[in-house]
Amino acid sequence: MADTYLELADRLARVAQEMAPGQQFATVPEIARNYEVHRNTASRAIQHLKERGVLTGKKGGKTWVRVPPIRAVRRNTRYQVEKDLALKSEEERRGNGVSELDSGVSLSEIHEDTFEHSVVDCPAHVADFFGFPEGTKVLRRKRVRRHRQGGGSGTSVSYIPYDLASRNPELFDESREPWPGGTMHQLHTLGVEVARIDDHITASMPTDEEMELQDIPQGVPVIRVTKVSISTNGRVVEVTEIPLPADRSQLIYSTHLELW
Repeated sequence: MADTYLELADRLARVAQEMAPGQQFATVPEIARNYEVHRNTASRAIQHLKERGVLTGKKGGKTWVRVPPIRAVRRNTRYQVEKDLALKSEEERRGNGVSELDSGVSLSEIHEDTFEHSVVDCPAHVADFFGFPEGTKVLRRKRVRRHRQGGGSGTSVSYIPYDLASRNPELFDESREPWPGGTMHQLHTLGVEVARIDDHITASMPTDEEMELQDIPQGVPVIRVTKVSISTNGRVVEVTEIPLPADRSQLIYSTHLELW
């Protein structure tokens, strides 16, 4: 009989290692019966393994062996790669993408990639970047990408001023996603060249929705990247919000210094 929930958790972790990712795990009553422990002990052991990222599932619901998340490395050099790609042929643009470079997973291997486009009133915190009043119309594009069945998703939300996006009605069509060449090429079709990108980086604890959608263990913070794209005439032309769970994300920023 396990004396503590930590001892039980260690035993259950070894069981989970022998199971397939995404496989349903034993219930609290089953664990309590099989290991001759109180249900509270079994419940605490399960919760502990969720916090360690071994198991996943809603409290009081079913539990599964966690599908290991894809580790992503985000470099600031990705932006020049994307800009160079914007002027390539559609065939070249379709076969490459900076998001795939970040994760090391090709587009053909991705389990799920969904898009939701809508015209909305710009949220106040995003309007501040654009420099226009809250409530100004913007094209909002939500993306949810799941690399593995049963695993957590990667998400992003992009905003483009409606008066700018309306120059190309194809940008409102979700069926055209993923767009070959990404946002940089989309802006190119609007007659916009991006001259600078500023990344505003903060960190906070995830929302309940983010924890569920991205399969973030309790206690793991989120790195929040707000990407602000600025055109050659100094106008902010696009803002993207990207929440990156800290347990699977690495940021690498290279700064080239002028020689003396």
